[in-house]
Amino acid sequence: MCWSATADLVAGAGVAAVGVACVTRVRSGRDLPLAALPLLLGFHQIVEAAVWHSGGGRGPATVLWAVIALPLLAVWVPAGVWCAAPPAARRRLTLLLAIGAVAAVASAFAIASGPVTAEIRGRTVGYAVDLPHPAVLVAGYLLATVGSLLLSGDRRLLVLGMVTGAGASACFALWRLEFVSTWCAFAAVSSVLLLGWVRRRPDPARLPPGRSRSSGPAR
Repeated sequence: MCWSATADLVAGAGVAAVGVACVTRVRSGRDLPLAALPLLLGFHQIVEAAVWHSGGGRGPATVLWAVIALPLLAVWVPAGVWCAAPPAARRRLTLLLAIGAVAAVASAFAIASGPVTAEIRGRTVGYAVDLPHPAVLVAGYLLATVGSLLLSGDRRLLVLGMVTGAGASACFALWRLEFVSTWCAFAAVSSVLLLGWVRRRPDPARLPPGRSRSSGPAR
């Protein structure tokens, strides 16, 4: 993230607490992967606090941070959106999930081949991973993650996609060398919007007979 180990630790604990609130309010198993996203992102920020404490380098915390940031999120986000989306949106989301899977495989191979390094740069952390065709890979990564939210067929997820997309643009403009770290931190804080999404999801047990929760209007 930015600023310090303490900032990462506090932000991570706060976002993880939001994740616990999201998970405990889930009414359908289809919503669970996406509702659990703040838990993952909160843990991710706590891992980066460990990177700060170690002074960067190539330690286990650095590798774990990269695994979550690149291959795991590239699949988790589009898969979670696909699960929660109405049937009409799933065909287009399948393509984005496939793009995310390709990006995940490529980045996982790069991480496994190593090295993965972190460098403390003032108030930010820069990570170095030898990604193949990095511009194409990052574009696919953002298409899978941000794009799936924008094409989810759900108004609240659309807002989250717009916020994280704007955050990605701002982070790239301000911190190109630290883009992945700063954008992941921005996405973690933005994921508190998921709590409002979870709280307003309909209860399948209370829907009228013959109507699935996915057949209703976008929310």
